[in-house]
Amino acid sequence: MRRENQSRVSQFLLLGLPILPEQQGAFFALFLGMYLTTVLGNLLIVLLIRLDSRLHTPMYFFLSHLALTDVSFSSVTVPKMLINMHTQDQSIPYAGCVTQMFFFIFFGCIDNLLLTAMAYDRYVAICHPLHYTTIMREELCMFLLAASWLLSCASALSHTLLLAQLMRPENQSRVSQFLLLGLPILPEQQGVFFALFLGMYLTTVLGNLLIVLLIRLDSRLHTPMYFFLSHLALTDVSFSSVTVPKMLMDMQTKYRSIPYVGCISQMYFFIFFTDLDSFLITSMAYDRYVAICHPLHYTTIMREELCVLSVIISWFLSCASSLSHTLLLTRLSFCAANTVPHFFCDLGALLKLSCSDIFLNELVMFTVGVVVITLPFICILVSYGYIGSAILRVPSTKGICKALSTCGSHLSVVSLYYGAIFGQYLFPTLSHSIDKDIIVALMYTVVTPMLNPFIYSLRNRDMKEALGKLLSRTFFS
Repeated sequence: MRRENQSRVSQFLLLGLPILPEQQGAFFALFLGMYLTTVLGNLLIVLLIRLDSRLHTPMYFFLSHLALTDVSFSSVTVPKMLINMHTQDQSIPYAGCVTQMFFFIFFGCIDNLLLTAMAYDRYVAICHPLHYTTIMREELCMFLLAASWLLSCASALSHTLLLAQLMRPENQSRVSQFLLLGLPILPEQQGVFFALFLGMYLTTVLGNLLIVLLIRLDSRLHTPMYFFLSHLALTDVSFSSVTVPKMLMDMQTKYRSIPYVGCISQMYFFIFFTDLDSFLITSMAYDRYVAICHPLHYTTIMREELCVLSVIISWFLSCASSLSHTLLLTRLSFCAANTVPHFFCDLGALLKLSCSDIFLNELVMFTVGVVVITLPFICILVSYGYIGSAILRVPSTKGICKALSTCGSHLSVVSLYYGAIFGQYLFPTLSHSIDKDIIVALMYTVVTPMLNPFIYSLRNRDMKEALGKLLSRTFFS
């Protein structure tokens, strides 16, 4: 257990800029003007690129994201610096300092990678002008952007976790690795379950990537609903890839240990993609509400800008949620117990192993859970309440069938996703045993991402037509 007389840093002191006290006012006005110029100038660039169709090219696509990154990059440090200059309060809390460092590294890496992508774009435009449109396709631009975000997040997270470990007192007992007990199955059944889960994982990856491919190739699917669906499919692939490969490796090699940093990283990305799934499903519910309740204004409401903004906000909130849990967890002490009764590093299971006070962790877990799980679920219920009332106002067999074809797939996904989560976290009296918790976790980490492609392929006419078109094109070619 933690020794009470042990010293621990709760905040840091920022010395600030080496300027004289009588120069504070002049430098404050100077940096405030520079910051406002940065924000307004870069937002103006984004606005111009969005409004002028002539600027809808790969170069300006990267430039718009670079402008947003520059605004975020400056906002990580400059406002705090200005506050310190104005109030003379130089302190910053421990969590605030680590969070600031995370986002500083994150946006700094994105800046670097976006500049690299823009350099490649200019290379193709000048050295291969005849093949520019075929090389710099929309798919490649989106891939480069997603890779930039992913690599930057991994870089910032690795630095943050390693620094959080260094900040812990050296004479405090801590574990260097955890032991994952895995699935409660007999040794002679390992081979059968390994083949089963490997098949389910491959089905998840191939099925969801097929959805993304169909949406990209078929111009009829370039709509807001399928825009969100493509992001949901990519999220499901990432969601399963966080836990299933490690589980399969443990089943095959019997090597069940996972390093401390690897465990915390797995927990971070598990929470991140879980929350991202929740926000994307909520965005799809709002899209269905607008399509049925306000069909005449659908194109004006569900503009491209709103769809992109919804995805960006979903990523930001998911990152903030997972980062808050991660930073709070890294401050806890883990004593002799290092056995996790699960097949992945679950936050609840890790909190039970800690020998520190976890009241703050549980409070944040409850608060963030309400924001990222319960509130989106309420928004979905409200959306479908309006949809149901709109259908009942004009009852007709054709209208009901159209609404079911439009919302049936999404409702199935919502039922699978929230049914598993609420079954585990909101009804704990029904799941006292560890085995049942593992089964429920398998439902929303393995089964649900695998079923999503089948739900949208078999219950959606547009997806079936796009799949038939792709198969016929492949067959004849």
